[in-house]
Amino acid sequence: MQIIFSLLALLLILQLVYPFVTVLLAQVFGKERLNPHNSNSSNLTNPLHFACIITAYRNAAIAKPLVESLLRQTYPNHTIYLVADECPDFDFGIEDERFVLLRPDLPLRLKVKSIIHAVEHFKRPHDFIAVFDADNLAHPNFMEEINRYANAGFRCIQGQRTAKNLDTTYAALDSMGEHYKNYIEREVPYRLGGSAVISGSGMATEADLYKAYLASPEIKRGQHAGKKMLQEDKILQNFLLWRGEKIAYARNAIVFDEKVETGEAVETQRSRWLFSYFQNLPNSAGLLFRGLTRLNFNQFYFGWVTLALPMFIQVGLAGLLAILGVFIAPSWSLALVVALGIFALNILWVLKLDAAPKPVWDAVWNVPKFVWRQITSLLKMRDPNKHFKHTEHRKQVSVDELVKPTFSRPENEQQAD
Repeated sequence: MQIIFSLLALLLILQLVYPFVTVLLAQVFGKERLNPHNSNSSNLTNPLHFACIITAYRNAAIAKPLVESLLRQTYPNHTIYLVADECPDFDFGIEDERFVLLRPDLPLRLKVKSIIHAVEHFKRPHDFIAVFDADNLAHPNFMEEINRYANAGFRCIQGQRTAKNLDTTYAALDSMGEHYKNYIEREVPYRLGGSAVISGSGMATEADLYKAYLASPEIKRGQHAGKKMLQEDKILQNFLLWRGEKIAYARNAIVFDEKVETGEAVETQRSRWLFSYFQNLPNSAGLLFRGLTRLNFNQFYFGWVTLALPMFIQVGLAGLLAILGVFIAPSWSLALVVALGIFALNILWVLKLDAAPKPVWDAVWNVPKFVWRQITSLLKMRDPNKHFKHTEHRKQVSVDELVKPTFSRPENEQQAD
């Protein structure tokens, strides 16, 4: 009994302490992996061309600000494909040859099917494919930053997702989690020579590589699984890591993402995420084992990061074992309490390092509310087809409202106003 308890306690202590250790290592030894001598596209006679795919489900109107933000990029060498799946007719009022609106004849009802539909209707060859959710907004320099990394030799680049709305407690708490994951799962691994975890939007992949992923057996099987399909971002990152690719993290390639605003929305979103996390455990364990046996740091580290338990489960189990340890193994109980303290302090350190805004800091005391909603979301995992619902997005925000200090509109547009 004591041996089993000790092993469980040790595993939890490792998971609680490793984020602090890796942040510390990244601060001391970490570095930007971009080669500045090979990342200036202005010297290229044939600049890279990007396909920007936007997937919208039952609400195409929410994507208009995103389309406008992409049309106003400082790097204009791209075509935008908006797949409006089961969306009511909506007049975008946009006349630009770089914008293509696609309306599937039959309902797709799956993000990856919308992506495949867009690829099948490309108007020209593209070098890279970037994927966005309809509620996203792209910073004016997003494509330029992604292009720098692509020209430096990276075949998959994840941008930084950040909140476009912080007007409710739950939105601020959701953003807090994003800040933490951006740093622990993307910034730190990338700076230490590993791969960033893919966010699900705001990433770009070399076109041929992405098409190979779309043709993979996992995607073909997943299309028939409906809501039980493993999330397409996890399939993509597994596909890339098994092929020995590295996923770069472009911190300055910013995509604004709508955060959940209610407790019910937290449950809806997290139930899908948790289901996909547990589905993906065999893949994470496989990568960790492959990296260990082949001495591949990139695969081993990525497997470890994606294998780690969700934070609220880590803390909950560690707290429970700390209480039981008082009666079974007091020394392990003390070690768990210390590990929990290090874990909590590291979250605050990461929020500071990632420059979390004031609303996020103000929401720290409400973390238990968010944790409780995640616990209840566990109960909705048992039947994806019954409980998994599409997250509704309502925030119509212009990119001008989010980047006013760094982005000015063209003179002709200002005069037109």
